[in-house]
Amino acid sequence: MHELSIIELKDKIAAGEVKSADAVKSVFERIEKHDPVIGAYISTFKEGALKAALDVDERIAAGETVGALAGVPIAVKDNMCVSTGKTTCASKILENFEAPYDGHVIEKLKEADAIIIGKLNMDEFAMGSSCENSALQQTKNPWDVSTVPGGSSGGAAAAVAARMCFGALGSDTGGSIRQPASFCGVVGLKPTYGRVSRYGLVAYGSSLDQIGPLTTTVSDAALMMNVIAGHDKRDSTSISTDVAPVKDYLDGIDQPLDGLKIAVVPELNAGASQQVKDAIEKGLDVYKGLGAEIVEVAMPNVEYAIATYYVIATAEASSNLARFDGVHYGHRTEKPKDYIEVYSKSRAEGFGTEVKRRIMLGTYALSSGYYDAYYLKALKVRNLIRQDFTNAFEKADCLMMPVSPTTAFKIGEKTDDPLEMYMADIYTIAVNLAGIPGISIPCGFDDGGLPIGLQILTEAFTEDRLLRIARMFEKQTEYNTKMPKL
Repeated sequence: MHELSIIELKDKIAAGEVKSADAVKSVFERIEKHDPVIGAYISTFKEGALKAALDVDERIAAGETVGALAGVPIAVKDNMCVSTGKTTCASKILENFEAPYDGHVIEKLKEADAIIIGKLNMDEFAMGSSCENSALQQTKNPWDVSTVPGGSSGGAAAAVAARMCFGALGSDTGGSIRQPASFCGVVGLKPTYGRVSRYGLVAYGSSLDQIGPLTTTVSDAALMMNVIAGHDKRDSTSISTDVAPVKDYLDGIDQPLDGLKIAVVPELNAGASQQVKDAIEKGLDVYKGLGAEIVEVAMPNVEYAIATYYVIATAEASSNLARFDGVHYGHRTEKPKDYIEVYSKSRAEGFGTEVKRRIMLGTYALSSGYYDAYYLKALKVRNLIRQDFTNAFEKADCLMMPVSPTTAFKIGEKTDDPLEMYMADIYTIAVNLAGIPGISIPCGFDDGGLPIGLQILTEAFTEDRLLRIARMFEKQTEYNTKMPKL
């Protein structure tokens, strides 16, 4: 059963060929068998999931109408508020926090009758590229457990790759859906900023964060987008459907785009390993075989993306994480002498090294005398980067490039060099700065059998086109059908 896609499973459940309860039991059997090694789940909701699955089965048997994901086991990254269980953000400061409400995407999953089976590991507060910054556990890549699954949505990518859920929701601030999807050989979609409500997502960088699906097929990602996309009045950055209507992302997904024009940026590919370059070239050849035209474009400001991102993201993190102070939320130090100590010791004990590093960088960038020199200048460069993408899309329907310079690296390989770790996101960060949608799809393997992802980008609010372009490739290849040998 674990080899079924979301669409295949939900169709079988709706037809009465498969029971949702059996699908849930099958998933938990895999979790119990493989997760002690993989470490993807921070918490699971077995009892509640089985109860919800039985309810779906009863309603289907009674001929009642059910939702678009009826009976399908779905897992979510542990920075999204769920009213059952804990929401930890993989941090000691929130280790025992229980959210009093469901986030918007959780409400949407429940309305669609999906079965939420658990919360997934991540880099603490979504700050990292390898899932090694989790304060609670280490997640391993199912393709090779000596390597990282990517980050920060490493638990989500690993769980989908190991078929320990049928789909997952992650969040992407600078590549945190696409990069782990690439490392784990699954599909990862980062929607346009504002397309999916962030209500109930614990914020890292508020102008960058976006929730999106990780799945085994492009069509499954489209189905999940149909469920979670749309306006939410509780999120001031959520785009009105009057401005950007939500489309049926499955409608026409199997229809190839005629006269497809693909833009590539030679300078961006230069930093990738030879095996990654070769896989991307082979991917482009597949599109050429379908009649696509490849054009080169210049994006002169993208080289400043990492510097720009780490000023803006850390500044926003410094502001967002100020609330975790031992008073409002989270861990509180024992026997403090005064309120200064409550604040300083609670944060010192609760936050990990990487989170502290980013808070300090952000606080510095926002401090008096440095705001104009760093933060304000970064915002100006962000606009130049956004203009680079606008210019590129005037010449082509989409951009294609690697997701990461390399395949999954060894656990511990880059932990002592934060700068090298940050460079793992060189191809993904600019997309968040521009607010456009991007997807990672499996396009090959390196000599060690580790997956390689192809990144496809389109204009804002054109997820329908993005998914169609990705599906063109998927129909011609079998990379997405490959599974790690556990």
